[in-house]
Amino acid sequence: MMRQYELVDRVRKYNPQANEDLLNRAYVYAMKAHGSQKRASGDPYFSHPLEVAAILTSLRLDDATIVAAVLHDTIEDTASTREEIDQIFGEEIGRLVDGLTKLKKLDLVSKQAEQAENFRKMLLAVAVDVRVLLVKLADRLHNMRTLQYVPPEKRQRIAQETLDIYAPLAGRMGMQAIRDELENLSFRTLMPDAFKMIEERLTELRKANGKLIARIEKELSDALSARDIKTDVKGREKTPYSIWRKMERKSIGFEQLSDIFGFRVVVPTLEDCYRVIGVVHTKWPNVPGRFKDYISTPKQNDYRSIHTTVVGPGRQRVELQVRTRDMNEVADNGIAAHALYKDGRTVDVGQLSSESRAYEWLRRTVDALNQGDTPEDFLEHTKLELFHDQVFCFTPKGRLIALPRGATPIDFAYAVHTDVGNHAVGARINGHIAPLLSELQNGDEVQIVTAEGQVPPAAWESLVMTGKARAAIRRATRDAVREQYSGLGRQIVARAFERAGKTLSDDRLKAALPRLARQSVEEVLAAVGRGEMYSGDVVKAVYPEFVVERAKMPGQMKTADGWFGRDAASNVAFKVPGAGGEAAGAIPIRGLRGDLPVSFAPNGGAVPGDRIVGILTPGEGVTIYPIQSPALTQFDDQPERWLDVRWDVEAASGSLFPVRISVSVINEPGALGIVATVIGETGGNIDHVTITNRSDDVRELVLDIEVRDLKHLTAVISQLKAQKVVSRIERVNG
Repeated sequence: MMRQYELVDRVRKYNPQANEDLLNRAYVYAMKAHGSQKRASGDPYFSHPLEVAAILTSLRLDDATIVAAVLHDTIEDTASTREEIDQIFGEEIGRLVDGLTKLKKLDLVSKQAEQAENFRKMLLAVAVDVRVLLVKLADRLHNMRTLQYVPPEKRQRIAQETLDIYAPLAGRMGMQAIRDELENLSFRTLMPDAFKMIEERLTELRKANGKLIARIEKELSDALSARDIKTDVKGREKTPYSIWRKMERKSIGFEQLSDIFGFRVVVPTLEDCYRVIGVVHTKWPNVPGRFKDYISTPKQNDYRSIHTTVVGPGRQRVELQVRTRDMNEVADNGIAAHALYKDGRTVDVGQLSSESRAYEWLRRTVDALNQGDTPEDFLEHTKLELFHDQVFCFTPKGRLIALPRGATPIDFAYAVHTDVGNHAVGARINGHIAPLLSELQNGDEVQIVTAEGQVPPAAWESLVMTGKARAAIRRATRDAVREQYSGLGRQIVARAFERAGKTLSDDRLKAALPRLARQSVEEVLAAVGRGEMYSGDVVKAVYPEFVVERAKMPGQMKTADGWFGRDAASNVAFKVPGAGGEAAGAIPIRGLRGDLPVSFAPNGGAVPGDRIVGILTPGEGVTIYPIQSPALTQFDDQPERWLDVRWDVEAASGSLFPVRISVSVINEPGALGIVATVIGETGGNIDHVTITNRSDDVRELVLDIEVRDLKHLTAVISQLKAQKVVSRIERVNG
C-alpha cells in the first residue's frame, strides 16, 4: 500500500507547488474513515482509493482531483457526510466527491434502472466539472485490475458494464490508454477462451515478425533522417479486444488480419507530419483508400493524426500513424491532456468547453438529461452513441457535423437543431435530392428541406442512429398524440358545457384543477380525450351546482329526435372526398395511419362516404362506426360517449380504410383466386379471408378488405358481381 510520503512525492514530481498539507490531511482522513474495512481481496479498503490516486498522478492532475480520488468512497461507504467534507476540505473537493457518490436507497424496479440513474447522476456532475469523470474512470480501472477477487456473477456484470459504458466513454474522452486496458480486462473476464487464443497467436506472431518489425523501424527512421526530419518511430500492435472486434465485425479469421502491427511516427511540428507523408509515399506505394487526415479534421474526441498504409519492406503492408508529441499526448490521455501542468499550472476546467471537442460532446449528451426521457432511455441512447465510429458531414455554410457511422440525414437534421429535425421533409446530399434514410458518407454536404407543420413519424425512432434524434422524435410523437387527445377532449368538453347551458372558459377550468386532480388544463382535456375522465365531471367541477343527468337514449337507432336531439340524424357531420357539408363543428377523422386516438369498429369498418358516428372508449380514444351498424344499439344508454365526426380525407391521398364483405362463390377450382384477382385489379387490398360455410356447391367467404372510399367499394362489389363464380355479395355491418 502506498505510503503517505509516497503520494506527496508522486504529485511533487510534476507539481513542485503541490499543497502537501492538503494531501496529508486527505490521506489521514480517508485512512481513519475506512478504518478496518476490507476489500474482496482481503487488502485494507483504503488501498483502493490510494491506487486510484496513483493512476491519476500519472496523468499529472491537480491537487483537488488527487484529494477527491483519495476521498471518493468516504461519503458512500463510511460515516462521512458531504457537509463534513466541505468543512474540512472545501466545497470544490466536496462537490467532486459527491459527484462520485452513488445514489443510496434507490426504490427502482430493476438493476438496469439503478445503473441508469447512477450513471445519470455522475454525468450531471461531470457537466459541472470533468474531473469527476477522470476519477471515475481511474476508479473503474483499478476495480477491473482486481476483478478476480469478486464473485463470478458480479464479476460478469461489472465487466459487461465496463465494456458497455466506461470503456467507450473513455474512448469518447480520447483517453485511449485507459480505454484499451478497460476493454482488454473486460474481454478477458467475459470471453476468457477467446482472449487466451488471441494472446497465444500474438505471442507466436511477435516471435515470427520480430526481425521484420525492427527492419521496418530502421528503414523508416533512416529514410526520414536523410530528409532532416527528427522522429521517434515505434512499432505497436493491436490490443486483443480490438483484434477480436474486427474479426467479429468482418467475419474473418486471425490469419486474414493485415494490420495487427503498425508504426507510430512522432515528430516535433505540424509541418513535419506532412513532410513524413511526402517521404513515405515517395519511397513506398500507398494502399488506395487507406489515407485519413485527422489533423485537418479531428475526431470528436480531439484525436489528431495522419493515418496511411503503404506496401513497405518485404512487400508487407505497413500501417503508419503520424503525429506531433502534443497530439500523441492527447491521443493517449485525451481530455486529461488539457489539464496537464504547463509552466507550473493546470488549465482551468472551465476552459475545456473551448479547448476540447470531447467535452463539447459530453455537454451535449448531458443536455439530453433535461429533455424528459427516463434514465433507462438516456442510458440506451448514450450507449448507442458511444459505440459508433464517426462520419464528418458539412452544412451548406461549411459547418462541420460529426455523426455516428451509419447516420442518416434525419440524424444530421437533429444535430443541426431539434426544430430542423422535427420539420424535415427531404434532403439534398452534395446537391442531389436523396431519401431521408440515405446513409451519410465522410465529406457529404447535406442540406435539409423543411416544412412548417410537419411532425416526425414515430417510425423514425427505430431508424436513426443518434440518441439526440431518438429522444427528440419520441418527444415530438408523444407531444403530437397528447395534442390530438387534448384537441379531441376540448371539443368533447365544449359540447358538454353547451348541453349544460354553460360556457367553457380556460380560466374557470384552471380554477377547478384541484377538484379534478390535474396539473393543467391540457391534462384535463387530454384525459377527457382518452376517455379517462367523463366530460360531465368537468362541468360539475367548474359549476358545482350543476346536476349531471345521463338521459337514456331511445331504444331504436332512428327516431324523430335522431342522434344528439337532431332530426333523423340529418346533421350527423361527414365529408366525402371533394364534397362540402355542414361539418364545421365535427371532429375530423383521417384514418389509422398516423398517431391519432382513432380506430375503426371491428366486424365491418367504415370508409369515406359512409355516414359515421364516433363512440368515445376509455383508454382507446374514438371508435368509428357507420350509422347503419347494429353494434351502436349497445351505446343507446350512454349519450355522453357519442360524438359528431366527419371525414377529412383528400381524394388523392391514397389512404385505405377497412370494410368487410361477404361473398358466396360456386365451389370450383380457382374461385378464390378469381375473387382475389378482381379485388387486386380494382385497387383494393385483402387483409383477411375466412371461409364460413363449406358445402358441395357453394363456399361462403368473409373478406376484410381495404378501399379508398365508398365509390371505390361500390366499384369492387360491382366487378365481383360480374364474375360467373360469384352468386351473391353484400357488405357486412358489424
